[in-house]
Amino acid sequence: RVEGFARRGETADAADRLGVADRVSTELESVVADAELVILCTPVEHMRTVLEPVLGALRRGAIVTDVGSVKLQVVRELEPMVSGAGLHFIGSHPMAGGERIGVNRARADLFDHAVCAITPTPQSNDPAIERVAGFWEGLGMRLLRLTPELHDELVSRASHLPHLVASALAGYVLDPEFPGEQRDLCAGGFRDATRIASGPVAMWRGILSANRENLVRDIDGLTARLNDLRAALADNDPQTIEELLKQAHDRREHWLSGDTIFRTHGPA
Repeated sequence: RVEGFARRGETADAADRLGVADRVSTELESVVADAELVILCTPVEHMRTVLEPVLGALRRGAIVTDVGSVKLQVVRELEPMVSGAGLHFIGSHPMAGGERIGVNRARADLFDHAVCAITPTPQSNDPAIERVAGFWEGLGMRLLRLTPELHDELVSRASHLPHLVASALAGYVLDPEFPGEQRDLCAGGFRDATRIASGPVAMWRGILSANRENLVRDIDGLTARLNDLRAALADNDPQTIEELLKQAHDRREHWLSGDTIFRTHGPA
């Protein structure tokens, strides 16, 4: 049985019409009261304030997980609080979704063959780890087990930096100070490169702020790469330009080939 919580009545009504759960309510305590597994699907900065008031309503031994894009902050905030209430917390991050959010954007195949990171700690309960892993695998996901620290380092480059780049590119190219024809010449490539800049601003503010130390480092790394390209252009050095473009091309093609090794980094 699946029950869901929505803050707004209209969202709960829409979820009911779509049949996404057996019951959807605006009363969180009634939703979690008999749950074996609770999944927090809320912005990372609100997870503690959403969960803390209803901890006492959960059955002893229940498992709590989340879908947050940052793990170290979430684990540090929630694991002690949840374990202190006689419950188990295992961090999760399904790497799936799009720039548009809301129940009306739900897709049955969203998780098929996508990657989900789980981030247990030395304090994690083994059966709880297996329960959470089995849940995501049951939805068709591939599991990657990481420490919270390594997760945040890797996802900074894989997800958070690309969002910043898309946002910066959209903000720069679509500056109203440029001629009006600028927008007319922005076609498929620009649309593809900036798609994720349309993501929910408030949610991304919280994600980027929570992973700011990794992001600052990665912005510096990307800036160095751009400076290499800039120097080659300024020096009219087509050979270096081609080498840098080919290196990026080959690395992306290798990634697209699916030649990925799933490794475990963290508690066994």
